[in-house]
Amino acid sequence: MEGGVNPMSSREFEYHICDVFTSKALEGNQLAVFPNAVGLSDSEMQAVARETNLSETTFVIRRDAETERECGVRVRIFTTREELQFAGHPTLGTSATIRKVFPEYRGAEKIVLDLNAGRVPVTFPAEQNTGGKSYGVMTQPEPVFGSTHEIEAVAPLLGLSVNDCAAEWRPQSVSTGLPFCVVVLRSVEALARLRVDLAASERYFRSDDAKFFYAIAPEGPGAWRARMQFYNGEDPATGSAAGCAISYLVRHGIVAPQEEIHIRQGVEIMRASDLYASANSISGKITDVRMGGSTVHVAKGRLFLE
Repeated sequence: MEGGVNPMSSREFEYHICDVFTSKALEGNQLAVFPNAVGLSDSEMQAVARETNLSETTFVIRRDAETERECGVRVRIFTTREELQFAGHPTLGTSATIRKVFPEYRGAEKIVLDLNAGRVPVTFPAEQNTGGKSYGVMTQPEPVFGSTHEIEAVAPLLGLSVNDCAAEWRPQSVSTGLPFCVVVLRSVEALARLRVDLAASERYFRSDDAKFFYAIAPEGPGAWRARMQFYNGEDPATGSAAGCAISYLVRHGIVAPQEEIHIRQGVEIMRASDLYASANSISGKITDVRMGGSTVHVAKGRLFLE
């Protein structure tokens, strides 16, 4: 018996911890990746996600080489409460982990994940991946624009005044696989005062087509700040919501098609994250939603289940 674990009565699962949307360890958004989750049931995956207690935990379900070439690498994403159809930093971080851990994908310039929301490609541009760096760009599912919201209804839920919101751009629900209500604020100072009433927001969204608020504010030319408070905490980086935000900004003419913007998130909770977003507009249709960022691998270990 090694390390107090009886190998005859337990199952072992390797896992990796990485920080996503950052080039510095111990910043960005943490992610736990289980590179071979075959044998874990749905309920066990959910329990393991609660055990890691991170924003998300991903589980890679390996399949034969031909299936992975045709369909992509099967990945499931869990929060501490539920399974998600899509999420940004798990997509980017899991792809970077696959590229690092799996010999057949080592150094690959493109990895396709087969998520519940469909196939999502992640590219690793050679010019941005020198010296051991891991910078990936995901192309998110096509955005779906939902209902618009009254500022007078939304502002109190954010703990802000109506004047803190940009009156010329109404909040709107947008989804690239996970729906968020995008709210444009007038200033970073207003963003710093954000205090989402989670219970009231949950009640509000029961009859709507969004799940959480994603608040953004201009910080300078080509630069934005963002925050996303959910459950009982705050997300350091929300790639899926940032995809919704760039889709909104391009659709409303605030950002030019194909212009890349820098979104900083997590600053207020000392987990600074850097997201690089762009989207195109073709005949008024928003497409080619791209989200880029770096991943840093910080730990690995084994989980034991009886």
